[in-house]
Amino acid sequence: MRHQSILEYARFRWFKAALLLSVLAGGVYLWDEPPLKPYGGTWLGYTLGSIGALLILWLLWFGVRKRRYASRAGTVQGWLSAHVYLGTALVVVATLHTGFELGWNLHTLAYVLMVATVASGFYGVYLYATVPGLMTANRGDETLDAMVLKIADLDREIRDKALSLPDQILRVVNASLDNTRLGGSVGRIVSGRDPSCPTGAAVRELPEIGKRLTGEAAKLNHEVYTLLLQKNELLGRARRDLRFKARLDLWLYFHVPLAIALLAALSAHVVSVFLYW
Repeated sequence: MRHQSILEYARFRWFKAALLLSVLAGGVYLWDEPPLKPYGGTWLGYTLGSIGALLILWLLWFGVRKRRYASRAGTVQGWLSAHVYLGTALVVVATLHTGFELGWNLHTLAYVLMVATVASGFYGVYLYATVPGLMTANRGDETLDAMVLKIADLDREIRDKALSLPDQILRVVNASLDNTRLGGSVGRIVSGRDPSCPTGAAVRELPEIGKRLTGEAAKLNHEVYTLLLQKNELLGRARRDLRFKARLDLWLYFHVPLAIALLAALSAHVVSVFLYW
């Protein structure tokens, strides 16, 4: 059976709902003729503002809902589909609520934060549509923990075989065994590369150093080099896995604080409207 994406959920149920809401809001906005000009203080402005505020609160609730695995209030996939489409409709409703009257004030700040939150949500949809597939292709049948265990097994085998090799080769090999690290700085994790990786250096240097070897030593050096290549390939896959996971985590570090800032700005916007308008 073909996997159904969140965008196609229930035959595009939430796309249709969001489209209907946007068309209705736009139609009423075009139909309404306020005495002065369209803005948030008209009856339509208050109506659209109330709908927008309720949408924001509902969208924020998704963060709580998706962690309640025993909830019977619909599936997480359904909620996520609604989250995406109704978040898009929110932009239409909120824009019409402003009457296209924006300035340097608290109300515009709330609007800008709303647009930024929705935009970051679009990027999140792109990430979750592409990154999991890339992670699966990169991992194959192995988890990150399994790759790390394989690297440890290779290290033990390399250490045993390298003991009989000359000191110059042994120093290069031991640097790979003792100083190779996964993770590190944010830059290394996000890029998925470590330019100073001792294992990468060993893979580059060992063939040149081993040219002078003959007989059993040359054969042993080739075996060690082959194991180092396997280790280097596993390290590359592990670093890519960490990079993919970091991309998902970093998105949340932007999207969630933006959503919290939006809630604070929305609260201030609502309070100021009822106090001073």
